[in-house]
Amino acid sequence: MHSPRQFLSRVGLVSKSGLLPWCARKPPGWSQPFLSTASGGNFTHLAAKKYQRGQESQKKPSQDLRPLDASWQERLADAVTPLWRLSYEEQLKVKFEAQRKILQRLESYLQMLNGVNVTTATPKSEGLSCILLPIIPSPVIGGYNKSTFSVNRGPDGNSKTVGYYVGTWRDRNIICVHSHHLKNIPEKHNQVAQYYEIFLRQSPAEPCLLIHEGGYWSELTVRTNSQGHTMAIITFHPQELSQEELCVQKETVKEFFTKGPGAVCDLTSLYFQESTMTHCSHQQSPYQLLFGEPHIFEDLLDLKVCISPDAFFQVNTAGAEMLYHLGELSGVNSNTILLDICCGTGVIGLSLARHTSKVLGIELLEQAVEDARWTTAFNGITNCEFYAGRAEKILPQLLKSKKDGQLIVAVVNPDRAGLHYQVVRAIRNCRAIRRLVFVSCKPHGEATRNFIDSIRELEGERKDSSLLPIRWNIRLNHWLKLWCLELPLQEEEVRKWQHVT
Repeated sequence: MHSPRQFLSRVGLVSKSGLLPWCARKPPGWSQPFLSTASGGNFTHLAAKKYQRGQESQKKPSQDLRPLDASWQERLADAVTPLWRLSYEEQLKVKFEAQRKILQRLESYLQMLNGVNVTTATPKSEGLSCILLPIIPSPVIGGYNKSTFSVNRGPDGNSKTVGYYVGTWRDRNIICVHSHHLKNIPEKHNQVAQYYEIFLRQSPAEPCLLIHEGGYWSELTVRTNSQGHTMAIITFHPQELSQEELCVQKETVKEFFTKGPGAVCDLTSLYFQESTMTHCSHQQSPYQLLFGEPHIFEDLLDLKVCISPDAFFQVNTAGAEMLYHLGELSGVNSNTILLDICCGTGVIGLSLARHTSKVLGIELLEQAVEDARWTTAFNGITNCEFYAGRAEKILPQLLKSKKDGQLIVAVVNPDRAGLHYQVVRAIRNCRAIRRLVFVSCKPHGEATRNFIDSIRELEGERKDSSLLPIRWNIRLNHWLKLWCLELPLQEEEVRKWQHVT
């Protein structure tokens, strides 16, 4: 039989000014009332309205196309940074309340699961059976290190406008609005976007507004580091152009940003990607370096991190440093193996490498794995290995290769689509995994489904393999949420685990 181990959940959000994920889609196959509220509730919007009561109501902007004015700027700010009208302190209160409601609904749902009881060994807080600690503010509340700009019709009707969208594709009322007033877009990013727009408006080639409607020039991604180095990635739909014609387009945009008006942007590197889809990975269509350095580098904690065009890296570097102080939360030590699933450039595992015996990272994007391996070698770290591929395929084989008796701490940091169900099953079925830390930027979406699937009894599994949550402890520090679970141990292992931790 298994003895239930302590269950620990911590929530981490590192607060970026004005930002919080809002309404999530309903996960497939979930019909319980919990999902219609926890996954579908726009808690940010409701809480923001509460804080804005008594303020003078805003006039609705005209639906007619007209030059950019305050109303368009406000509409874009409402879409991208919905809490921008609140002070930073008020934003933290809104986010705290949103997380509390999500946890309330999650807690209620867990109580409904067969064989799962949620209790606490400590006093309740904020109407929960867990301790919900205050949000840790971000040391930086303005400007991301990555921005992606779209190209479409602007308020003046010009289809070669570079910015962010107001409206929806469903309602066919998309308008592309300049982003220079948004707090989360750095000045440098807006400068590159401005000159990309200048380039488009003097180019005879039309923009690609919709894949099936033709056109060529598409979105722009800008990445920067704390040293001010700038990488720009331009997406281009080749349509029926020959290789010779493509070379002309590449040379034209290169000339503009090296010798023409765009040279003022002082780019560190310029990439060009031919894409026939809305989004392409490097494997699907390689990024072509038109000029400059192939990578930019960021200093994070004690590491120098290598960043490629499409490699995942937290957009708030200072906030990420707070997130990666996971030593206490993860429970790693010299006797444990750290399994970093969906590791991106490997920063979580690398930052904890000195605290654990070995780090094993898994990442879908091969280029990100190459970055992780470079960072490992450059920083002189010798106990880290990284594997490229789908976690659901690599993880079971990797776990089988581990020696019996080795305790494993798993950290998962998936994209918004969450973990594949086979990954969840592999984690549950590996008795060596004693703690699971789940990092999510969308706690009310697929992360919630993954979390519950990690606890409830799954079809075809033995009942004693289910997790039994005993105590919750919640930590907020901004835009990322951290769940930490401890898995059941065999009776003879309990004392051993308590000793090594």
